Formats: sequence, C-alpha cells, structure tokens
Amino acid sequence: MNDRATTTYRDLHDHIAELERRDLLVRVDREIDKDAEMHPLVRWQFVGGLKEEERKAFLFTNIRDGKGRKYDIPVIVGGLAANKAIYATGMGCDVSEIQAKWDQAIAHPIPPREVEAAPCHEIVETGEILSREGHGIDILPIPVSTPGFDSAPTLSATNVITKDPESGIQNMGTYRCALKAPDRLAVRMATRVGGAGGYQHYLKHQARGDGEMPVAIVLGCPPYVAFMGPQKLPLDLDEFDVAGGLAGAPINVVKAKTVDLMVPAEAEIVIEGYIDTTKVEPEGPFGESHGHVALEEYNMPMRVTAVTRRRDAVVPSYISQVAPSESSVIKRVAYEPLFLRHLRDTMSIKGVKKVSLHEPLTGLLRVTVVTVADGTPPTEIWRALYGAAFFKGDCGKICIAVNDDIDVDSPDAILWAMAYRTNPIKDMQTLPHRGQGHGPKREHKGEEDSTLLVDATMKSPMPPLALPTQEYMERAKGIWEEMGLPRLVPQSPWHGYSLGAWHPYWDASAARAAAGDYLENGRISLGQQQPGLKPESRFNPETGEPE
Repeated sequence: MNDRATTTYRDLHDHIAELERRDLLVRVDREIDKDAEMHPLVRWQFVGGLKEEERKAFLFTNIRDGKGRKYDIPVIVGGLAANKAIYATGMGCDVSEIQAKWDQAIAHPIPPREVEAAPCHEIVETGEILSREGHGIDILPIPVSTPGFDSAPTLSATNVITKDPESGIQNMGTYRCALKAPDRLAVRMATRVGGAGGYQHYLKHQARGDGEMPVAIVLGCPPYVAFMGPQKLPLDLDEFDVAGGLAGAPINVVKAKTVDLMVPAEAEIVIEGYIDTTKVEPEGPFGESHGHVALEEYNMPMRVTAVTRRRDAVVPSYISQVAPSESSVIKRVAYEPLFLRHLRDTMSIKGVKKVSLHEPLTGLLRVTVVTVADGTPPTEIWRALYGAAFFKGDCGKICIAVNDDIDVDSPDAILWAMAYRTNPIKDMQTLPHRGQGHGPKREHKGEEDSTLLVDATMKSPMPPLALPTQEYMERAKGIWEEMGLPRLVPQSPWHGYSLGAWHPYWDASAARAAAGDYLENGRISLGQQQPGLKPESRFNPETGEPE
C-alpha cells in the first residue's frame, strides 16, 4: 500500500480537514435527499444574498435518494471553489499568488511517479457484478444537479482521462457524465471549435477505425490534480506534469485495472471503461454552466469495466449551472490573469490595470470588463477592447472599458459608466462573424453571433459623485451600528469622490458648511455678485469671476 504520509501534497481528505480548520466547511449530518435537496441547499448561498467570502463547502454525511435508499459514502459540494479562499486553500497559497503559481508550474512541470499499489485500489469491482443494482456506479451517491430539469444524476466534478492514440500523451478534462445504468454512462465532451481535448482523441480513434476509446473518470483527485480538468492547457501538455509543478514534487500515479491509462493514486474513486465511437445515445437535459438547461442531445455511451475506490471514499460534486457557482469561480480565477497578461504583456497595452469577467448569470463568457488607468489614450483603449474580444473564441461577446473608480462587480456601476460616459455613436462598435461559443445555441448549426465593444471611460473631467464624502458616510455608519439598526452591506459606490472637475476652493466651502458655518460662505459669495449675467452662467473658482 502506498503510504499517504510520504506525499508532499494534500489529497481530498487532507483538503477537507484544512477547510474545516479554516472555517470554510459546513458539515451536514441531518438526512439529505441527494436527488431533490442537496444541490438546491448549497445553491442558496449563491442566490441568497451572501457575499462571496461567506460561501462555504458543504460535506453531507447522511444521504438518501428519492426512494429512501441510504448511502454510506459522503458527498462534498463546493469543496474546490465555492469561493476564492477555498480555491486558494487547494492551491496552497494566497489568492494573490495563484496565477504566479500556475505560471511557475507550466514553465517547470514535474513528471509523475508510478506506484504499484494505491489508495484508489483499496476496493475494486470488475466483471458481471458491475451490472447489478447497488454495485458499479449505482453504489455512488451522485446527486441530481438541477432538480426539476435534469433527467439523471450526473457526475460533474470529474477528471476524465483519455489518451492520444498516436502520441500516447494523456489528456484530462472536466466533462459531465450522466448515469444510465450501474455499468453505463453518457459522457458529454464539447465538440465546438477549441473544445475538449478528449473529443480530439475520440475523433482520432474514429479515424483509425477503433470501435472504442479507453477512458477513466476520476472523482476526488488531490486538489492540484483536480484543478487540471477545468484549466485550459495546450493539448500536448500532460496535466500530471503540470500538477507536479504545482505540488513541487511528482504526483503519484498508478495503472488502471482494466484500461491502459494512468490515474492518480490518491483519487477517491475511479470509473474505468470504454466509450463507443460508433454510436451515440440521448443523454437527457442538464443544467449547464452557461446558465441555461442543455436540451436533450446525443452523446457518447460508455460501458463501465471497473469501479475502484478508497475504503473511506468521498464523492465530490460541483455546484454549477447559473453563475455565480463553483465552476464559474474556478474559471474566473484561472482566466482573468490570462486576459490581463495577454493585454498588458503580449499586446504591450500598459494602461490596462485589470480584466474582469462578469460572473452572475452571464457565466464569465459573455461580458468582459477592462479597467484602464486615467489618461490612457483612446487608441490604446480600443486596442484593449479588440484584444479582449478575440483573445478566446468563447469569451468577450460584450467588452466594456471603464476607469478604475468603477466597481466591476457592480452591474449598477457599469451601467452608470455607460449612461454618463459614452456617446453611443462614437463610443460603441459592433463587429460581425463571431462564433456562438459555449451557450444555449450551438455554433455547429452555422448561426453566427457578433461582438459589442463599449468605451465607457471618462473622456474629460466630470463633477463629483453626489453622495456625502467618505469621512461623513463612515461617521454616520458608526452611529447606525451604535443604534443597532440592520447590518449594512455597503454597495459601491457608497460615498462621493472627485471625478476631476473640482477645485480646492469648493472643498473649503464644503468644510465650512459641514461645520455649520454657512453664513461665512454667504458673506464670501455676496462679494462676488455680478450684474448683467444670465442665470446659470458658470463661476470660475480659480479667479472668483465668471468663466
């Protein structure tokens, strides 16, 4: 047996213990119906008004299905990325260090180490028993992700391993897999342009005349390995090598029992088998990460040849569907630094300060907000918008440039910038010939989309935002809390600030007014009266005269 203590990286059990130590985990010991209650319960922390940092992982230990059948295996939902702090815990670093750690791992990969025995092989089922009820994949408490729409329990937190039949290089992707029978699944791999690496292997097997493609579906990898599935890496780069780079040491792998693939030794569960390359099967509707229900389509049938697991296995499940969700957090943490590096470093647009992928409902792919420094030339702003729109084929349908006073996580603030800082005929462009990308419409039907670019930056100084300034709002907040009034969750912008068109002369007048000395202001303005001017003529505080 491979000794877990010799590894330098956390497995899922270690990760769960660390989440609990950091108060990032909720244990649910009351009975929960995996088909009707589990995902809706966790979903409330994404739609119930909680702030992102208040979201947690949920570990369910008392599980039944819709028929009352009990399960011994726990389920963790949100355990990898219910929020950025949970993701960072899995990465073994602070949130601010995540991208640097990815860069280091990709630049300095470490090949895996093969072991003979592994925790994922403590219990092994093969052969005829896999087809019996209560065996095979039917023993696993896989939840229904979108009760009311989904037609099957579906594996969502997967690392699906396939191998290029020509080069022998393995690929690992996160694909959904619908349960069909104790020994059969339907696997969905994205077929769109720039889609799944596993699908490219599928096409190669088809071209060779192979009737089947070997596959291993891994549940509950060590976090460094689990993060490989959703991450976009070059197709010729083995994810185990990059995971080793993250860990700073080789990842332990073991040969699967019935297919010629290497799997992570410390995985919780491995489902081995073969995907049929000669036919497809209706999969059933499923609530997708783009925020709409994917209607029933034909996808890849897989016959199961082995189910192996640890004795103390835990099933992970992603909370996905409408963003924000666990899957959108994983993508956002990974994608935003890639966009920033592309614009600022590859395209040398130095005025770009950050790139934000809008998460709620749009699911990161449709709306991209580029924050630029004050004074960035218009030509550079437009270069940044074009660069953001076409960096990834499935991201950036709507790209908006804003100044750094705009809270990019506030749709109200973004609409405010668009309302007051754009002249639509000059500051908006539409571009044709965009693919549909990941969404409720399929690009392989030939329907094109288009792109909208918006320069919502200030083109000249503007008057301040008409709210009390920060010192007065903070003073009032203290009184509010002293009075025991309902808890405040400040919404940006919550105080006024200068937008350039302001003069210290008015600061002095405002200070006198707030101190109760308005009469002094009246005495000063009396001496500035002017005859013969039209009302609403501008006053110049620099000269004390009309402009």
